[in-house]
Parts: sequence; C-alpha cells; structure tokens
Amino acid sequence: MDYNEIVYKFIDDVVKQNADNLKGYFIKDARIHWHNTNESFSVDEYIIGNCQYPNSWHGNVERIEILNDLVICVAKIYTKDSTLQFHVTSFIKFFNDKIILLDEYWGDDGECPQWRKDLKIGEKINF
Repeated sequence: MDYNEIVYKFIDDVVKQNADNLKGYFIKDARIHWHNTNESFSVDEYIIGNCQYPNSWHGNVERIEILNDLVICVAKIYTKDSTLQFHVTSFIKFFNDKIILLDEYWGDDGECPQWRKDLKIGEKINF
C-alpha cells in the first residue's frame, strides 16, 4: 500500500473516531506529539484523546506531500455542527508502512484579527 492511500484512510478513521482501526496504523511504541499544547502521547493515549473527544467530527485531506518515509498532510477538521473548525498539519514518519512518529500542529480556523482588517491588508483565500 502506498503512503498516500494509508494517510487518506488514517485521516478518515481519525475523523470517524474509529478506535478499532486506529491502532493498526502505528508501530507498538510510536509517539504522537501535539506541539500546540506541548503534549506527547503513546498510541493508546492518542486513541483515547481522539475517540473520547465529546464531539463528532467531519474532515477532509486538503494536501499531501511525500518525502521518502515522511508524509506531510494538511486536513480540515471540524465538528459536525461546525462550531469548531481547525486546520491540522501532520508530519507522519513511517517505518515498514506503520506510523512511528506523528507530529501534529492544530490551528483554529477563524476570522483574521481586527488590526489586519483595520490596515486593509490581505484578501480571502476562499470566497
């Protein structure tokens, strides 16, 4: 299986909070880092944190770049009621087609700050 296919399936299982499938993507002692909150998780802790989150998710992959055994994935993730929306950039390091390290950076989607509006700089990417 190629990394592109693995990552699309992985993100789909993350969004669906499919705990039964998620463990199979990782080597036993893989690490997951959420840099925005300075947290490091084991695979089991990551699955708990993802699957016991109190909301249901939707999401889609927007971009994938593959550099040997490293995949960079950008996905839009949002709650089903759209009250929370994020873009997540994931650096996924593979070993024998399994994730050995997952470094994620989560960013809240929202309006640009007022000071940039006041300066009248920039324009919307999506209209």
